[in-house]
Amino acid sequence: MLSCDICGETVTSEPDMKAHLLIVHMENEIICPFCKLSGVNYDKMCFHIETAHFEQNTLERNFERINTVQYGTSDNKKDNTLQCGTEVNSSIHSGCTSNPKNSAQSLIKDSTLKHEAFYSENLSESRKFLTSKEKQSGLTEIKGSIYETTYSPPECPFCGKIEEHSEDMETHVKTKHANLLDIPLEDCDQPLYDCPMCGLICTNYHILQEHVDLHLEENSFQQGMDRVQCSGDLQLAQQLQQEEDRKRSEESRQEIEEFQKLQRQYGLDNSGGYKRQQLQNMEIEVNRGRMPPSEFHIRKADMMESLAIGIDDGKTKTSGIIEALHRYYQNAATDVRQVWLSSVVDHFHSSLGDKGWGCGYRNFQMLLSSLLQNDAYNDCLKGMSIPCIPKIQSMIEDAWKEGFDPQGASQLNNRLQGTKAWIGACEIYILLTSLRVKCHIVDFHKSTGPLGTHPCLFEWILNYYSSEGEGSPKVVCTSKPPIYLQHQGHSRTVIGIEEKKNRTLCLLIFDPGCPSREMQKLLKQDIEASSLKQLRKSMGNLKHKQYQIVAVEGALSPEEKVARRQASQVFTAEKIP
Repeated sequence: MLSCDICGETVTSEPDMKAHLLIVHMENEIICPFCKLSGVNYDKMCFHIETAHFEQNTLERNFERINTVQYGTSDNKKDNTLQCGTEVNSSIHSGCTSNPKNSAQSLIKDSTLKHEAFYSENLSESRKFLTSKEKQSGLTEIKGSIYETTYSPPECPFCGKIEEHSEDMETHVKTKHANLLDIPLEDCDQPLYDCPMCGLICTNYHILQEHVDLHLEENSFQQGMDRVQCSGDLQLAQQLQQEEDRKRSEESRQEIEEFQKLQRQYGLDNSGGYKRQQLQNMEIEVNRGRMPPSEFHIRKADMMESLAIGIDDGKTKTSGIIEALHRYYQNAATDVRQVWLSSVVDHFHSSLGDKGWGCGYRNFQMLLSSLLQNDAYNDCLKGMSIPCIPKIQSMIEDAWKEGFDPQGASQLNNRLQGTKAWIGACEIYILLTSLRVKCHIVDFHKSTGPLGTHPCLFEWILNYYSSEGEGSPKVVCTSKPPIYLQHQGHSRTVIGIEEKKNRTLCLLIFDPGCPSREMQKLLKQDIEASSLKQLRKSMGNLKHKQYQIVAVEGALSPEEKVARRQASQVFTAEKIP
């Protein structure tokens, strides 16, 4: 419950208190008719008038006393005198309940005018009495004694001073009580008091003190309301800040988790590289009974030897597939109008050491196996063998040190060895360029066909392989190296393209995720058409949002290598469409 500091009324809520203050104490404000005191209720105002303005409040009684000294006055005049006093008294009380803006000033003025009229009437009656006395000089002594007994000198209604004549009383009232009659005098030296808070002028120090006390009570109430409001605002601000801190903490936690997830996904979580994963997976195979301990030690020794010399052990390689495909298309595949095959290439699949992250390295091994069997690249690849995955990582780091692709190097912290970091088209490009192999990247950054297909990709690959001549036989074994094909999360190697009799195109792709036992089925004399499903990829099978390819075009001179190294400072790729 809230209690009004002005009138003491209790309300149940803060909005009710505000409405009470507005209606009772602001819109219907009570103002003292004598000193303009405001901001209190009716009872307090009446008490204030009775105590602070006692002399003014006795005005009615003084008027009656003056009226009694008049003789020869008719009952009608007496009634008028009483009516005048009653009007003054009623006007005082009506000023306590009326609107202060309209009645405070007029109340004092009306009261003053009535007082002056009353005094003038008394003075005129006295003069008539004296005139009649002179005319009736012949009255008896008894009549004179009656006059002396009934007549008394006029008394000041404000201070009680008695004057001999009415003119003297009128002068006294106008000079000594001019502030009450609202008749300022030039020679009046009565002190005035200014309210330091609102500028109101008071003629009495005690009235000023009461007025200032009301100001202080009002300010105290307002400060209390402000403290309540400030306390509520502070709590709301603290609550909002806590919610914001929790939200930021949750966002920060999610960002850290997402970053760690990406680090694990792309092999940057410092969980070891090829060697550690190979040993851990072989130990798991032994514990599950899938690998005898003797084989574990043999394979471990072979792996350590391969890592020492930096050459792949060849245990994941399958050779002779291009030749087997040539025979198949010559003798079978009646639904195929024409097929183009790349130069000879070996298939490499992932092992226990790079499963889940090594597809980019295995595709480079496939591409390099084709270049090593092509005489056009003997000069730039002279004396090379198929490197193992840790060796490929070291070769890419060497290319970074030469100045190739500094932005890509910084993204991978300039380190690949001992990690499971993925590599993509950019790393394949700088690695081949550092070996003086001429190549370029083509970016198919959006779908160009219905249902998210990429017909432009198929057309580009067809033009790449069929550019050596028109009117060729059904099976064309070109000298073109295979194409490195990258999309989000995986990479593969394109080793040819076939055109069916209905003019639809189908890519022939080596996937590092396909194990050797499946690839070796293609080496049989009578290849079953079902075995080619793992190689054939139609447009409906390639619906990733973006694709990148790395196509080899020949060898680079040392000068061209330097120029391409400088160009890789700002790496760009050809975009189609």
